[in-house]
Amino acid sequence: MIAERLAVPSPRRMTEEEFDAWRDEETRAEFVDGEVIPMAAVSLIHLRVTRFLNSLLERYLEEHSTGELLGPEFEVRLRAGLRRVPDLLYLAHENGQRLTGQRVEGPPDCAWEVVSPDSIERDWREKYLEYEAAGVREYWVIAPGDRIARLYRLVEGRYVTVPERDGRLESEVIHGFWLMTEWLCQDPLPNVRDCLRELGAV
Repeated sequence: MIAERLAVPSPRRMTEEEFDAWRDEETRAEFVDGEVIPMAAVSLIHLRVTRFLNSLLERYLEEHSTGELLGPEFEVRLRAGLRRVPDLLYLAHENGQRLTGQRVEGPPDCAWEVVSPDSIERDWREKYLEYEAAGVREYWVIAPGDRIARLYRLVEGRYVTVPERDGRLESEVIHGFWLMTEWLCQDPLPNVRDCLRELGAV
């Protein structure tokens, strides 16, 4: 059944209610104003970087319990008719009422996207504009193939690029958390415990 659904030519148009009825837990798709956007299988480097970030953030937040990390398969309904599935997202405790059993209703506080060849336009432009308009406070974009990491912070309703400081991208939303961009460009990726030690979390 799932293979038959995904075989339908893209884009496929439907209402948001039809999208809810059509999709199941094994169908990876986003929904943008009536258009269903199937999500391609991820590459090995995408998988490894997402897994590294997930482990690093999860263990950091165990020591700094300011919110919840969700993903990589959790949906965000940014507004009526717009549903995205960030690679990772963070929701601060004070915004916990946005979390339902199926999705985040409204903007998360942070979103991470790991860029794949099929998602370049979507991650760098489309989601940038959507997250900005929805009020996502920090948007992290990681392009491991190009050895690039960017952090955008919402300032008076618009994203500004956060400059690196000594090779670090520093979050204001997750207190004390930062990423060395070189961590994301290493092959193999660094040991998570070593990174947590640099962060002062172990």
